Amino acid sequence: MSLRASLTWALALIASGFAASAEAACRLALVLAMDVSSSVSQEEYALQQNGLAAALLSEDVSRAILQGSDGYVALSVYEWSGRYQQSVIVDWLILDSRAAIAQAAARIAQSERSYSRFPTAMGFSLGYGAGLFKSAPNCDRRVMDVSGDGINNDGFGPLIAYRHFPFQGVTVNGLVITGSDPDVEWFYESEVLHGPQSFLEIADGFEDFERVMTRKLFREISNLMIGEAPTSRPSLRPSRL
Repeated sequence: MSLRASLTWALALIASGFAASAEAACRLALVLAMDVSSSVSQEEYALQQNGLAAALLSEDVSRAILQGSDGYVALSVYEWSGRYQQSVIVDWLILDSRAAIAQAAARIAQSERSYSRFPTAMGFSLGYGAGLFKSAPNCDRRVMDVSGDGINNDGFGPLIAYRHFPFQGVTVNGLVITGSDPDVEWFYESEVLHGPQSFLEIADGFEDFERVMTRKLFREISNLMIGEAPTSRPSLRPSRL
């Protein structure tokens, strides 16, 4: 089914009023952070935007959300680039029905790009994402999922952000998009990943984004993180003494 057909089906579900109860406990608060810095072309942005929407609508991810452990998943999505260029495109939304998942996918696919001319300020982005958890439901797990194609080139980096923002109990996973910066995989492995059992997935360019994001969301939502979970390529993470 094409993305357009999926969204048509999704919006029909929303319009039908297929709602679900939000009374259950929350098992996962998930923040997705999408890179919209100047290194991302408009075509690449569309691949990222539509890829994320399609990943949420995929049967594997939808089933993991709705038929996984007891409790619901809460989702928030924002775009990031420069120091003060962050924009929420999905505020906290409880994914307790297919209609709710469809609503999140529709918001992502129909949103307009917030910024396009700013550098990559990863530390500021992480600080912003940490702040979003303040308004999240009280969930058993808190996970931030950061995707990007470059290293920090503006302001303080991730390690400083982790020291000065409230990341206690938050796991940060990464999705690297190769092709723009040869150091991006090393950067995510050594500085972005944070928390026990954090992991990295690697997309071979933006054309591969949907496939890898689908796999990544399934792993995060299903909590499939056992030891040093394999990435798409050999790990570059240095040993930490």
